[in-house]
Amino acid sequence: MMEINISKDFSKTPGGRFKNEGDFSGEEFREKFLRKRYLEAKSNNEKIKIILDGCFGYPSSFIDESFGGLARDLNDNKIFSDFVFISDEQPGLIEDIKKCIKGK
Repeated sequence: MMEINISKDFSKTPGGRFKNEGDFSGEEFREKFLRKRYLEAKSNNEKIKIILDGCFGYPSSFIDESFGGLARDLNDNKIFSDFVFISDEQPGLIEDIKKCIKGK
């Protein structure tokens, strides 16, 4: 299973929605990490583990642009099942991500 640990692989301080709004945006995360690794895992018929713990919080715009943006890019709001999300620190975050992916 492929793994992305956001706090270690990207940033402990995820930013806003777009790159022009500052560092470590959801757009940057989706473009540099998430999309490429997701497509690679999908082509290998693997799930991708996303470790959300270790960050100082997640702006809702970051979550929507990262995960909701990926679903919109791929025109597939069923990608949630392709991930294994780990969040002991903020378990409600997983439901927020699911809503963003499903567009609700």
